[in-house]
Amino acid sequence: MPHRIPPLTTGHHLQLLQGSVEFFPALIEAIDSSETDVQMETYIFDFTGTGADVAYALERAARRGVEVHVVADGVGTPEGPGSWAHRLQQAGVQWRTFSPVGSVLGLLWPGQWRRLHRKLCVVDGNVGFCGGINILDDFHDPNHGTLEAPRFDFAVRVTGPLVTQMRETLQRQWQRLRITSELRHVHLTGALESLRTVGLRRKPARVRGAGRSRAALLLRDNLRNRSRIERAYLRAIGRARHEIVIANAYFVPGGKLRRALMQAAGRGVRVCLLLQGRYEYFMQYYAARPVFGALLRAGVEIHEYSPSFLHAKVAVVDGRWATVGSSNLDPLSLLLAREANVVVEDHVFATSLRQRLVDAMEQQGSRMQADDYEQRPAVQRAKEWLAMVVMRIALAFQGKKYL
Repeated sequence: MPHRIPPLTTGHHLQLLQGSVEFFPALIEAIDSSETDVQMETYIFDFTGTGADVAYALERAARRGVEVHVVADGVGTPEGPGSWAHRLQQAGVQWRTFSPVGSVLGLLWPGQWRRLHRKLCVVDGNVGFCGGINILDDFHDPNHGTLEAPRFDFAVRVTGPLVTQMRETLQRQWQRLRITSELRHVHLTGALESLRTVGLRRKPARVRGAGRSRAALLLRDNLRNRSRIERAYLRAIGRARHEIVIANAYFVPGGKLRRALMQAAGRGVRVCLLLQGRYEYFMQYYAARPVFGALLRAGVEIHEYSPSFLHAKVAVVDGRWATVGSSNLDPLSLLLAREANVVVEDHVFATSLRQRLVDAMEQQGSRMQADDYEQRPAVQRAKEWLAMVVMRIALAFQGKKYL
């Protein structure tokens, strides 16, 4: 059945990468070693600072004859490559924009919140990357400028059978965008040919460096995979016996997830949430807070991270199950956007991720107290109410209900 969680398979080697400071060098090394193709999807592609280093690597690869495909979201990267457009085109980099909006009013149109939010890259079919990190310098924010501390986020480098699934996912999306473009420009013959090739697989690449980790790729879209990521979270939370640690940038969980977390705390599981403590966007910041009261009363620990923007979408359960990906636990990710998470069952990997989250909570986080939460000012409560109402109205306009 399409909505079932795919089984974890063996034979993977995984490397946890924190921030662009670890992710970009690994990504650039893979691109610089590419021989046949580089396929990338990202929500934001920003050419400031070290983001440009990734662009240079893509340019180098294309100039030596590697087939390079890049897809960026039309909201996350509304201007496209900007001044880089001619340079990348001349090098041979093929760039497509997913669902361009055109104007702010265009976002009000039903379906326009169904964004491409996943961050995937596959090189030569041998190595893949998945996570929450955009092509965006750790110390730069498009809306807030220079950051005093690096953004807190994670990605994972993968070798093994999972890379084939990642590659096929990227190929399907590229072909669909190609068909859309050809139909828009009335190139019917090309569109029919592209349609014929959708679903056709390239010859599988030889997988190198296979390891022992068990892993699965979880996709969320609006067709066959509408609830896989949420189901995986619910299953892991429901099976937890000792500890659940979740770091999530935009945390507005629906009723099922809230109840699962509270039930886990009720049966003696330590539940720790590391959440955004620094104001970034009005709706995401204030709409999250109304759910905190019930969680705190149930014994859930909430730690707010404020040295910089928390952008992670990761979790560790019982020191063995872990997930790293692009999916927030909010309605945009769980109901509308295209997302990708890697789920891992590996004690060493999970322990490494858990330690980084615990360090962030203990050294850079501030634990929320139930009494302080209940005594928050009336002005803040009004902002929370307004944010929640606006979010529900916006979702209703997109044909979705989030309870």
